[in-house]
Amino acid sequence: MTVPRGEVFGFLGPNGAGKTTAVKLLLGLSRPTTGEGRVLGAPLGDVPARRRIGYLPELFRYQGWMSAREVLALHCELAGLERAEWEPEIRATLDLVGLTASAERRTGVYSKGMQQRLGLGVALLGRPGLVVLDEPTSALDPVGRQDVRRIIGALRDRGTTVFLNSHLLTEVERVCDRVAIVDHGRVVSELTMADLRHERGVAIRVTGLDDRGRDVGAVYGSARVDGEWLNVDGVAEAEIPALVARLVADGGAIHAVVPTHHTLEERFMALLDTGPDTEPAAASKGFAASGAAADTAGEVPADAGTSATAGSSAGAANSGAPK
Repeated sequence: MTVPRGEVFGFLGPNGAGKTTAVKLLLGLSRPTTGEGRVLGAPLGDVPARRRIGYLPELFRYQGWMSAREVLALHCELAGLERAEWEPEIRATLDLVGLTASAERRTGVYSKGMQQRLGLGVALLGRPGLVVLDEPTSALDPVGRQDVRRIIGALRDRGTTVFLNSHLLTEVERVCDRVAIVDHGRVVSELTMADLRHERGVAIRVTGLDDRGRDVGAVYGSARVDGEWLNVDGVAEAEIPALVARLVADGGAIHAVVPTHHTLEERFMALLDTGPDTEPAAASKGFAASGAAADTAGEVPADAGTSATAGSSAGAANSGAPK
């Protein structure tokens, strides 16, 4: 699994699939029991490389008596930024996450959405090359989610790689360029959002054909019947008129023709519908993030990506912003 630079990459899977373990391996918070990998051209856990990674954990807390500006200043120091960089960095970060007007307020009185934006701000200090976000919109209302989407879009525009771990598939579908779906510690599918949007079909409400409608639809794509609805996936848009004409010629009465496309949630559920005891159909050798492609886990060119052998994990580590 490889994530090129500047891509927004979604990391999806059910509870227990191995997502958190993979994130901890990439961040150096857990050590692999076997295998090796690289992040930003350096081995997993490399301290200089970790200084170029921003991390927003799912659960985090800041000292309630500190202001947002003070929290950011503290993390500038933890990140080892030069003192002269602090003020412009804090000012730019507050503006990016929309907290400039509340910068002097104590974080203890912040709403959940403001806390989340502050956490994002901490992860973005120092213009990291790779930003890892663990459920960044889970506690937000629709306005807050839109703000996070805007911030992720700004990161993409400046060439930052974003590794997004989330259960909110509709959010992932909106912001990601590509996703990997993980189950039982293995990648079962990778797909781009562009490919998903091109997987179109048509739903036709037709009566008078019974099962003959499925036979006609099968000529044009993958067909299934649901009551009066004939669903045909994979049919080219230019062939829909011919499909409808064929149904009418065979005695069908057409009541509605509705173009369709697959959602990420539909693809996700279809891939995981094999049951908990079934081996995933497409096993991946490893994980990779923020770099060039590699044929074998651990064989990543310098200044390329991150690979770690699938299933290599260690015990839980304390979460927090890596230095």
